[in-house]
Amino acid sequence: QVTLVEYGGGLVQAGGSLTLRCEASGRTSPSYAMGWFRQTPGKEREFVAAVNWGIGGYYYTDSVKGRFTVWKDNVENTVYLQMNSLKPEDTAVYYCVIVTRKRGTRFSESYYYSDEYDYWGQGTQVTVSS
Repeated sequence: QVTLVEYGGGLVQAGGSLTLRCEASGRTSPSYAMGWFRQTPGKEREFVAAVNWGIGGYYYTDSVKGRFTVWKDNVENTVYLQMNSLKPEDTAVYYCVIVTRKRGTRFSESYYYSDEYDYWGQGTQVTVSS
């Protein structure tokens, strides 16, 4: 069992920045990737960003490329999401995710599917005001 806890959400004005942090605990080994999804009311969860240290890849949805950066602390089981130039459309609950089981699919081709991830955090609200 793995527990993911997100920190860092809040209210920010458009153009501002926030950094989300996710701490993983429990049976985190082995694990292969961590990342972030987000969800707004009435919509499906949307992939935001992920890092796969097994293959050394970083992945972003198109709408956040150039504005968001994801990385993992190599010592702690912690993943970060630096969000710059925030827009009102970035408003959502942000969920941390982790992959602990290898699958038959290539992560580089499946990272945006929610089924690719084994555990989810409870989420943290990010609100961007215009």
